[in-house]
Amino acid sequence: MKFKDLNLSPDLLAAVERAGFEEATPIQSETIPLALEGKDVIGQAQTGTGKTAAFGLPMLEKIDAKRRQIQGLVIAPTRELAIQTQEELHRLGKDKNIRVSAVYGGADISRQIRQLKDNPHIVVGTPGRMLDHIKRNTLKLATVETLVLDEADEMLNMGFLEDIETIIAQVPEKRQTLLFSATMPPAIKSIGVRFMKNPEHVAIKTKEMTADLIDQFYLRAKDFEKFDMMTRLLDVQTPELTIVFGRTKRRVDELSRGLEARGYRAEGIHGDLTQQKRMSVLRAFKTGQLDILVATDVAARGLDISGVTHVYNYDIPQDPESYVHRIGRTGRAGKEGVSVTFVTPNEMSYLHVIENLTKKRMTPLRPPSEMEAFKGQLSAALEQVESKLAENGLDRYLEGADQLLESHNPQDLVALLLKTLAKDPSDMAPVNITPERPLPAGGGKKGFGGNRGGGNRRGSGGPRGGSNRGRDDRRGGNREGGNRSRDDRRSSGSGEASSNRGRDDRRTRSNEEASKPKRRSNNDKSRSFVIRNNQD
Repeated sequence: MKFKDLNLSPDLLAAVERAGFEEATPIQSETIPLALEGKDVIGQAQTGTGKTAAFGLPMLEKIDAKRRQIQGLVIAPTRELAIQTQEELHRLGKDKNIRVSAVYGGADISRQIRQLKDNPHIVVGTPGRMLDHIKRNTLKLATVETLVLDEADEMLNMGFLEDIETIIAQVPEKRQTLLFSATMPPAIKSIGVRFMKNPEHVAIKTKEMTADLIDQFYLRAKDFEKFDMMTRLLDVQTPELTIVFGRTKRRVDELSRGLEARGYRAEGIHGDLTQQKRMSVLRAFKTGQLDILVATDVAARGLDISGVTHVYNYDIPQDPESYVHRIGRTGRAGKEGVSVTFVTPNEMSYLHVIENLTKKRMTPLRPPSEMEAFKGQLSAALEQVESKLAENGLDRYLEGADQLLESHNPQDLVALLLKTLAKDPSDMAPVNITPERPLPAGGGKKGFGGNRGGGNRRGSGGPRGGSNRGRDDRRGGNREGGNRSRDDRRSSGSGEASSNRGRDDRRTRSNEEASKPKRRSNNDKSRSFVIRNNQD
């Protein structure tokens, strides 16, 4: 369905067309008409399917720009998602002169208070900071007409159920409520029953939620082998833009330092970084100053970065749904992507659970040799030379080149140039990554982490504290201030393995076959966080 067939106002259509959209994604084409009719909607769709426009366009359509009151409220689980949603709503509502503000922890609350005093039409924020403003009487919700709960399952996993209930109590009962969630655990259904009026349920089919455009590989390795294998893969596959996921904050810090030590342009992001640092890292990734973003699961949801070609799961995630969200960073806008998951021998049952969820078997990948990695480096160096030659601008250097040619063999000079540009894996600095305790043997049928959807602040009290995620390090009212994350928690992971099928009959793919895109030339420095049909 085309956006022009969705009965949107000319101002919104102009914004959509300016963003380059024509075709609506499935969640948009099914949700927008229902929301425009004023119905409550529960939308089940993964990150990357266009949820922001799915709830944003109907909300923007309803807002009276001349009435300077808060008419729309969007609750999001993370700062990054809140900021991204605010930016997209601002772009879509610009022609209607709709003002959108974002409130979230880790940022100057005084500045947010000034923005709220300016009476925005829409407020987007995280639950903890919203509650802060409500208690300070700087956020008044009596005029809200549209309430949106985005990534609702993630907010419950992070223990925000009571906060959400407190916020909803401040919103008029006569309102439209739109809820979006990747999964539908009982607690989400309970919210639908308690806080929504006869909601319509829109669900994207499983095959549309499992990223068919992503080639999924796994590489079996012991923990101490992973880093060298990954850097060789980076050399062989030469990805344009990469996200590496680690299980803990310490892991992310060590991986980013190790990659930098070996000459890769990499930096890490996790919940302990200040908001300023996180935004600085993302800006560098966006503008092409970094090629590799190393992240905990805090980046699996909420961050929407265009152009990611490869995702490496350095550690297999603690639950299968996190895997879907991780690899969902690539394979977007109809482009193909690649994911590689490193699995220790005793974590193979978790891989089987993931395959059952995605209904797609991963292909085993043979670890590349040092020689293959060197050839990959050499190939990238040759591409870089060709690109620089195409730029020309060499006139000022020709005299010096003539002098060198008088006393040196041209072949030696070219070889020296390639040696300077290409990293020889045998000469790389040794990197030691601290071993992490592997996940408990055996993954449960429904998932690794036990009761994911309970929304209980204190956790469900399963083995090892399975669902007590993300609450211990809150600091008073500033709940999104920095440390709140699940990154360093171990999942409960008890239960039987879902499958014991053998792998010997699988054909191991070569790394060249797994390598999709070519390396981006150095003169292409532009990457952008963009609004797209399949992006939220």
